[in-house]
Amino acid sequence: MTSIDLNADLGEGFGRWQLTDDERLLSVVTSANVACGFHAGDAATMRRVCELAAERGVRIGAQVSYRDLAGFGRRAMDVPPAELAAEVAYQIGALEVFARAAGTRVSYVKPHGALYNRVVRDEEQAGAVVDGVRLADATLPVLGLPGSRLLEYAEKAGLPAVTEAFADRAYTEEGTLVPRAHEGAVVTDPEAVVERSVGLARDGVVDAHSGARVEVRARSLCLHGDTPGAVELARLVRERLQASGVRVEAFA
Repeated sequence: MTSIDLNADLGEGFGRWQLTDDERLLSVVTSANVACGFHAGDAATMRRVCELAAERGVRIGAQVSYRDLAGFGRRAMDVPPAELAAEVAYQIGALEVFARAAGTRVSYVKPHGALYNRVVRDEEQAGAVVDGVRLADATLPVLGLPGSRLLEYAEKAGLPAVTEAFADRAYTEEGTLVPRAHEGAVVTDPEAVVERSVGLARDGVVDAHSGARVEVRARSLCLHGDTPGAVELARLVRERLQASGVRVEAFA
């Protein structure tokens, strides 16, 4: 039977402000990409999400980012490689404290936002992220876009490389994500998101923004937790995947 992991970005609040419905999403997803304080999140939020994830048996991933709270980690930045590696390790270490306190551990690492897109092609930044992961824990899987420099460098470093697809983001014909600044970059129609999810999980294909069919082989499927109706959409996606003969389970 075909299987797929469902992941979502969680813990994306700060202080009294909460952007994601962490508790309800954790009843649906199998992996949680937890913000580590650089684009969102704070110590109390990280602790709470780790405790909830541990209670529900959801795997915890460190969602590392450029240091950009004001821009939610979605602004392009130039960070020296040694500094970026240290900041990646720092974020993983911070989340690991709360994961272990909750009786579990950080199971993988996924870059966020501008960093995620940058390491698709940028060898220097991709290498820095991998160096940061190795500094924190040289056994951690790295989650990223198929064909990215990030996953290439992770494999060379001996880290498990896990491919990821996006149900609610538009793709280019090259298999990369359409930049958020472009119209139609985020897929908002629930039925379209569900159909794309099944196609990605079962057939490994998705319709690009141009209409062309693109092969995207992925072990994990991301649903953004900050979109309106995220919980209901995640439940619908999971139900349709299972009805289509796809087993939903964590990759890590």
